[in-house]
Amino acid sequence: MSLMIVDNLGKAYRTYKTEWHRFGRWLGIPCQPNEEHWVLRHLSFEIQPGEAIGIVGQNGAGKSTLLKMITGTLQPTEGSIEVNGRIAAILELGMGFNGELSGRENVYHAAGLMGFSVQQIQDAMPNIEAFAEIGDYFDQPVRTYSSGMQMRVAFAVATAYRPEILIVDEALSVGDSYFQHKSFNRIREFQEQGTTLMIVSHDRSAIQSLCDRAILLEQGRILKDGNPEEVFDYYNAIIAEKEQSTIEVKQLDNGKIQTSSGTGEARVQDIALYNSKGEQTEYVAVGEAVQLRVKVKVFEDVEDLVLGYGIKDRVGQVIYGTNTWHSKQVVKNAKQGDIISFVLAFTANLGVGTYSVQTALVNSHTHMERNYEWRDISFVFDVVNVAKMHFAGCCWIEPTIAIEKQ
Repeated sequence: MSLMIVDNLGKAYRTYKTEWHRFGRWLGIPCQPNEEHWVLRHLSFEIQPGEAIGIVGQNGAGKSTLLKMITGTLQPTEGSIEVNGRIAAILELGMGFNGELSGRENVYHAAGLMGFSVQQIQDAMPNIEAFAEIGDYFDQPVRTYSSGMQMRVAFAVATAYRPEILIVDEALSVGDSYFQHKSFNRIREFQEQGTTLMIVSHDRSAIQSLCDRAILLEQGRILKDGNPEEVFDYYNAIIAEKEQSTIEVKQLDNGKIQTSSGTGEARVQDIALYNSKGEQTEYVAVGEAVQLRVKVKVFEDVEDLVLGYGIKDRVGQVIYGTNTWHSKQVVKNAKQGDIISFVLAFTANLGVGTYSVQTALVNSHTHMERNYEWRDISFVFDVVNVAKMHFAGCCWIEPTIAIEKQ
């Protein structure tokens, strides 16, 4: 059985000539609104037990509105939501907190609204206080808290008991690094125990490390629903898309989905990896000196040409990325028909696994101004360990170990 079914969901905000017209609409009297603005429309999807879903999209796409309707703090204009399980949600920072009450008093209030008895809250209070780690402030008014302290208390109470569905909006981004790690560890523990996760974040690494599925919202509609890496690649292409640019999606021979976009003044014609012997290869050893050679063809004159690249791991997280703007090697006045070769030499200090290369041809330090070509999964290669001490992880940072017996 599906844990959640969203069917043809929509939310509109309406204005009326008079409040009597609005009141009449509530009573079922047909009263046409003056204006009608749909924030979300025709959303349909299902979530199975144990799934981890990332909700992504640009500001104003309707992400927070969707979560508020799922949690019941906002009523849909059309469609329905069926939820089969208890939801714990962290939406707007401090939502539902009374600034004049202490953290402890707000915990009683918030947990009570979640359906827990006074005895259950009292039993959980020591763990909530310990997890929040705000010391004596726990018994001080919330109005004296920093945003990070509010986040600590809100997350601690929302996760005091494992829910069937945990919903987290961007709120976690205000926490300090230590508490973010602590929070993500608890989320992972819940996932291992079967909790379904819905998280809204612009943090690609957070979505891809926690989620096995992502939903991309654009102007209130579902634009893409699938693998997080593919969804984020498409999302980045939308952000980079400018006038006369196109987005192209195609399936590669290895089954991966490649997304590219751009206005086309310059394009990557060839990309290859060479090992320490100067041989073209798709396999390199841990710690080996290699060269990534990128050949670019110019189709229209461009004043400034910058090559950017990123190395991504198998789930799409960028391990390293930079561009020739930052290295102060911008190609000036490239002419139509020019072939420009870039040789990127580096040491493959990477862990064993499969990696991909993304490329960007732009005019400055970012693809947001002029995006000639953005291409994900331009090249795929494998790193193998043939001579190094066994290690785990995505980076090779082998230590020198000293041991002294006292």
